Amino acid sequence: MPAPRSIFPLALLGLLGGCSLFQSDDTPRAPGGERLQGDLRWSGDQLLFRPCREQRFFDVTDANNTAILRDAHELAADSGAASLFADLRGKLKSGGRDGAQGVFAVTDVYRVQYSGPGCSDPNFKRTAMNAGGHGPDWSVQVSNQGMLVSTAGQQRRALPFVQEELPGGMRALSTEANGEKVELWINPRRCVDGRTGTVQSLQAELRINGQTWQGCAFYGGAGNPT
Repeated sequence: MPAPRSIFPLALLGLLGGCSLFQSDDTPRAPGGERLQGDLRWSGDQLLFRPCREQRFFDVTDANNTAILRDAHELAADSGAASLFADLRGKLKSGGRDGAQGVFAVTDVYRVQYSGPGCSDPNFKRTAMNAGGHGPDWSVQVSNQGMLVSTAGQQRRALPFVQEELPGGMRALSTEANGEKVELWINPRRCVDGRTGTVQSLQAELRINGQTWQGCAFYGGAGNPT
């Protein structure tokens, strides 16, 4: 395993209290336009995006080989859902077909799904990263105040951790608090949830006391996708 470039100790200050999480205000965000969440739906062969709490619709184009058009088509067809929730980065431009108020040229896809809270998620802005998987079900919610770990058959627990940033954009979050050795490994590669079909931008692996589970992850509003 390559040597980590940096290690950041993070104290557990009460995971669900406060709003300053994982990334300080002076941390630069990823380039490439604006990150937006909203509604995706097909109108004929045209994919339209409506940002949360807005009425404007934008004609979606793929500006960076993200496969957003293919993923939206497959997920809508498989789920039968009239609309999808999407968390995307891109550039808003003038133009657009058939009454659209402009073009959303997508450069990065963080998440596309048909189920879940979507625009109404109260924790999105306060969370740095969400990871989860199945067989058995597990989830980890990360902030700069700690990580909240849930696994089948065990009580949910909040733990402090250290984070290692590794070459290639990989990250390793680990702790040995409360007699448990917990590691969350994050790989910046496209991941599709085999149960729900949700497309996410990160692959995840959770290791607890020698047991390993696979899953997917995405950066929350307080995260730093790079």
